[in-house]
Amino acid sequence: MVVRLEKVPPALDEPPKPRLWLWLLPFPALLAVGVALTLWLGGEGLAPPRFWLFALGIPALVWCALAVVRGLIYLGELSAVEGWNEAREADLTQKMRRGRRSQQVLAVSLHTALRELTAENGQAQCSALLANDGSQLRAQPGWKGSARHSRLPLMEVETERRVLKRVLATVLEELAAKLSAFPLDRPVALLLEMEGGLEEAVSQMIWADTLAQSGIRQTVTPIDGSGLAAIDRWLDERIQDEALLMVVSLQLAPKQVEGSAEAVVGLLLGNRLTQDTLQPLAYLHRPEPTHGTDKTAARQATVQALDWVPLPASSIGKVWVAGTDTPRNALVTSAMEAVELPTKATHNLSALLGDAGKASPWMAIAGAVEAVAVKAEPQFLFTGDSAEDAWMWCSVVMPAVAPQE
Repeated sequence: MVVRLEKVPPALDEPPKPRLWLWLLPFPALLAVGVALTLWLGGEGLAPPRFWLFALGIPALVWCALAVVRGLIYLGELSAVEGWNEAREADLTQKMRRGRRSQQVLAVSLHTALRELTAENGQAQCSALLANDGSQLRAQPGWKGSARHSRLPLMEVETERRVLKRVLATVLEELAAKLSAFPLDRPVALLLEMEGGLEEAVSQMIWADTLAQSGIRQTVTPIDGSGLAAIDRWLDERIQDEALLMVVSLQLAPKQVEGSAEAVVGLLLGNRLTQDTLQPLAYLHRPEPTHGTDKTAARQATVQALDWVPLPASSIGKVWVAGTDTPRNALVTSAMEAVELPTKATHNLSALLGDAGKASPWMAIAGAVEAVAVKAEPQFLFTGDSAEDAWMWCSVVMPAVAPQE
């Protein structure tokens, strides 16, 4: 559930203190009335002891009683306001603590058109991403004819099924190397997102076979959700779990080829409160959705994502953009200018590779984590989404080790 700080009502102002001079003004008048009434009534009230009691004592007692009542009313109002403000502050503090939760990134496996088949790791791919060089978004043959897109490198005579099995095997092998450090009974939750031209039943069968042969010894349990909304929900509901979160997201042979990107991403995430076996590569802080499609919503989400760290915009080293179209790109530019993010350090993966569909946010996260390994500086992410209440997400990836001055 998205943390909405703007829903917290403002603090109440303290009630005005009773003004002493206003209460002193009627005091002489009360004494004068007391004297006048005593003289007018006459009789035994004119005797010296009773005169002073009726003329001055009773008016003074009435004034004191009214002052005490006014003081009690003020103290009651003050107590109510202070109690409400204390409850509001406790609620705000609880929401801030929820909002500033983050997850450890323990392993990354990223495969795009920039990663060659013979590459032992993703260093060359990372260098190309950081240099904004080697655009693969061009007209070229695909699974369904020629179109402007980027695709994964192929071996000779590979079918869609073989490519899917090969890249999944590579991703799981890289994640399994990190999972081997954990005991067999360590639970692993799985967020699996697969898009493409293959039928879902075929893709699921290939996934099950590949997972069984991957060498991952822990029990893997699928969870519901998709995209960064799943991370937001995990931070709310399972931040104290022993479970690790494994994300595998891919797009292969998409039905809409024009402007698309084939990509496979694997991430292994841990909870900061329960995972100390592996040193994290980076921290993924709570993503913030844009609640609307206007510039104000984009700016507010950007500011809030920075505040979840918390971090000034001037500390951001690079900005990653993925899964965005022309309207979203306009909002990204507007938000970056409004909060003064570094526009010259922007890496638009949609422009470099194309739209990777559901894999887009994970591709941006993987790229940011690999960039942190090159230079330990905070990374900001803008990623598109199709949800009505989350048209775009903003998030921050922080180095596991603070950058040196």
